This record gives sequence, C-alpha cells and structure tokens, in this order.
Amino acid sequence: MNELLCSPKRVEGIYYLTGLPVSVEIADGKIANIERLDKLTEANNSFFIAPGLIDIQINGFNGVSFSLEGTEVTLANSGELSVEDIEKVTEGLWREGVTTFFPTLTTNSKGLLLKNITILAKAKEEPSIRGSIAGFHLEGPYISAIDGYRGAHPLGHVRKPDWDEFLELNSASGGKILLVTVAPEVEGALGFIKKCREAGIIVSLGHHNGSAEIIKQAIDNGACMATHLGNGCAGQINRHLNPLWPQLADDRLTASFICDGFHLPPEVIQVFYKVKGADNIIITSDITSYAGMPSGEYKIKTGETIVKTPNGNLKFSGQEGGLYGSASSLNKGIGHIMKVTGCSMAKAIQMTTSNPARILNLHDRGKLEPGKRADIILFTMDDFKMEIRQTIVEGNIVYQ
Repeated sequence: MNELLCSPKRVEGIYYLTGLPVSVEIADGKIANIERLDKLTEANNSFFIAPGLIDIQINGFNGVSFSLEGTEVTLANSGELSVEDIEKVTEGLWREGVTTFFPTLTTNSKGLLLKNITILAKAKEEPSIRGSIAGFHLEGPYISAIDGYRGAHPLGHVRKPDWDEFLELNSASGGKILLVTVAPEVEGALGFIKKCREAGIIVSLGHHNGSAEIIKQAIDNGACMATHLGNGCAGQINRHLNPLWPQLADDRLTASFICDGFHLPPEVIQVFYKVKGADNIIITSDITSYAGMPSGEYKIKTGETIVKTPNGNLKFSGQEGGLYGSASSLNKGIGHIMKVTGCSMAKAIQMTTSNPARILNLHDRGKLEPGKRADIILFTMDDFKMEIRQTIVEGNIVYQ
C-alpha cells in the first residue's frame, strides 16, 4: 500500500453540521477536541469536514471480488483472493472517502465462502488496513430462490438457513460477521433470525417475498433492517400484497437503499425518505468488483456478459433493467439523495456515517466527537457532486 503521508495534529474545515469553520484536534489516532473558529487559517482551502463514510455493503472494488474468486478473470491474475487484494480495495475506498466498510460475501458454496472469509479475517487484522474493516456482511445464501427476488445471486447455491454452517463461517471470520441478510419466509428463517439476535448479530431482511405477517414475525424475532429496499424484488408484484409496504410501515425497521441513480427512481427515493426519515435510513453503495474499472463488457463465470456504461450503470447485457450490483461509490449517493429529496448535506452524511455506526454498534466512530476515532474527510460539494480532497484514518492521512 502507499506510504502514509503524515499524522496531522489538527485539521480545519467547514463543519458539515453547521456550515461554520472548526478546528479538529487529533491525538493518538482519536479526536481530542473540536473548536469553533472565527475563520479558517487558509481561506482558499475552505473544504467541508465530516466523519469518514461507512459502507455496510461492499462486494468488491477495482477488479477484486470478495464473493467470487478474488481477482476477476478479466484481469490476468490467479483468481485467488489475497490480503494484497484487500489492501488494494481498502486504499481505493479511502480515495472515495470511505473509512469503514463491511466486505460483503454473497451467495456461493460453503467452501468458497469459508476460504474467502478466512482471508478477509486475516486482512482485517493487518496494520495497513488501519481498522477500516469493522466486520463482515453475509448477504445470502439464506435468501429466496425465486427469480427476481433472488437478484443476481446464483440459484445453485441458494439454501435454507443452516445455523451450524453459519457458526462455522462466523468462526472463520474471527466472530466478525456482524450483519446477515436473510429471506424471512424460507424454512427455518424465523428461528435463525432469533438465534442471530441472541448472539448479537444484526439481521436484515433482503432478497425475499415475505408476507406482512412473516415480516412482522421476523421483526418480532429481532430483524431490524431491510437490505437495499426496493431492489432484490421481482419486477411485477401485487400492488397491495407485496414485501415493500410492510417494511416501509414498520418503524422498527431501518432501511438501507442504493442511491446511485440507477437502482431506484427519484420518486421512489422521495417516498422512502418521507416514510422512514433520515434517522432510519442507511445509504449503501452495493458496489461490485466492477467499480473503478473502465466502461465496457465483461464476461462472468456463468458465461453471461456484464456491461458497464460510461455513466456507471452496471447491468446484464441484453436484459432491460437487469442490474448487476452497483459501480458507484458511496459519495455519489450523498449527492444524489440531496438532489432528489432536497435533504440537507448534514442529513445525507448522517445516513452514511452516524446511522450505520449506531445500528451496527460501532461506538468508536461515525461522528466528529472527542474520543471517537479520527476518521475524517475533507471535501467539496459542487452541483451535488462530492469530491474527496483528503481522507484521514485513525489520525493518519491516507489519501490527498
């Protein structure tokens, strides 16, 4: 990885919550103090300052996949996931302002999931990662097998919840699977959800066709999130009896959704925002290994072709609306939700920092407060486009 530039004692910027200049004092990798300033020392460098972004759903980045076989075969490499690959992803995400992320493993064979999560657990402890991997998100394989609800997850590896298998995976992760996405209507799911919550693991409902009653039972059993609400859903559903309304209606459920401009139309985001409110939304990227890659066509293991358009849309070739995850980083979602809903920058950043930190019990980060990790971004916002100018992780400048 690149050498760290330096460890500043203090940084200045326009505080994202108030629009006023502040100085943030850093000591031993933590925020020591925040002081209101009359004006910035360097007026020409008037960047906004905010906590580092937290992304709970990262499938890969820049040619590296956590769920498949590591480096994509489109790159002339072995295909095996390595610690070096994970360092590469981490460094790339720092450039995007993401200082904490959850590597996400999607539906696959038990053998491959065990192999990759073992490598990820090793990388997590590397000093070079600087604690940016907070834990892991297991999205599947315990999801709906039905076309549409299954999304791009391979049918051959979809299976019923298996607590013994999960314990084996969690043990391989070092006990750091902190988030699991489950379809509540599949056999054994309700009991599995209850066991997860008893173990302190956050359960999110996703890639499912649960009825209102099943969704209520799942929430009663401890589910508290909805994974990328509005996606992982069949294209044609009953206008009243579908999984969207119950998840929107229950205030106990925090919704994550993808604000890349492709996964959800503007009016859907507007409705979701009005119903859930900024306190109960987490914006995620759901980026795949094709984020950071050039636009063009890519052949995947199944033989299908993925197209990445110049504007960043990622879809199956020849399938209208057949999305294949996202290729847009989390900072794009901040600008997009501001543009679509009219919400403030403070609210948009809340949905990508303090909200995921609160829900995932990351008590040491997510806010600019004394005692928190000094995970800080400096950025500009022009025409709803966030440009990261500097990223600080544990008090060290890792990107500038």
